[in-house]
Amino acid sequence: MTRPQTIQIFLPDGSPRSVKIAEITNRVVKAVLIPRNKLEYIATRDELRNVGVYFLFGEEADKAKPMIYIGEAEDCLDRIKQHNRSKDFWNYAVVMVSKINAFTKSHAKYLEHIAVEKAKETNRFELENSTIPTKSFVTESMEADLLDSFETITILLATLGFPVFEKIGKEQTESKELLVLNGRGVCAEGDLIDDGFVVFKGSQAKLYTVPSCHEYMITLRKKLIADEILIARGSYLEFMDNYIFNSPSTAGGVILGRSTNGWKKWKDKNGKTLDELKRQ
Repeated sequence: MTRPQTIQIFLPDGSPRSVKIAEITNRVVKAVLIPRNKLEYIATRDELRNVGVYFLFGEEADKAKPMIYIGEAEDCLDRIKQHNRSKDFWNYAVVMVSKINAFTKSHAKYLEHIAVEKAKETNRFELENSTIPTKSFVTESMEADLLDSFETITILLATLGFPVFEKIGKEQTESKELLVLNGRGVCAEGDLIDDGFVVFKGSQAKLYTVPSCHEYMITLRKKLIADEILIARGSYLEFMDNYIFNSPSTAGGVILGRSTNGWKKWKDKNGKTLDELKRQ
């Protein structure tokens, strides 16, 4: 997963904000990203008229994490059209199909099972699936091939901006050295990563915000509490899961319950600030 990769992205209608078709040239899986308003256009093409596994991405105003729904279909275009009528939350669909039409229904169901299981494990997105689907039977050799295909799916999704299966945790920190934020009565650990700033499970946050706290920070804290990512523990709140913020300052503000400069507040064990470590 860490070796160099070459990925080709084709823009069939020429627009970089429209449909994208991505593939690793020596792999059999290709990804088709479709903005919801481009369903009519993609229906004029053949890519989605195929067996595959698909992902719906979007957000809800009252949810702290972005949302995802994972499914499989023998005709992915028809299934996406059904979801267009029945599901409100999504803005993008990403469909994974075989470039050589090699996937069968059993293959798609196996990949769906693995995808839902791994998405629950990494827990980066709010999963809309209510249960983990049944894993279909495949031969041992086919299972090896499908796991290889799943690796390709993981890479292509992340390349398109959806790192669904990339783990975040203390063991994944590039520096192998945690950053710490200390406030009166609370202590939190985190790290600057590709997607923003992650605060690790077990970190503490202030129970209350100050009167001058920005409204967006108060709203985000309420979402984290409602989703039980933050749980009250007597005199403080505790992070029950790793959570990615868009910046070190937003992370620090939510933890301290007030506006703060996260680049100055987050420090390593030697007292060096994040600003000194990464920006100077």
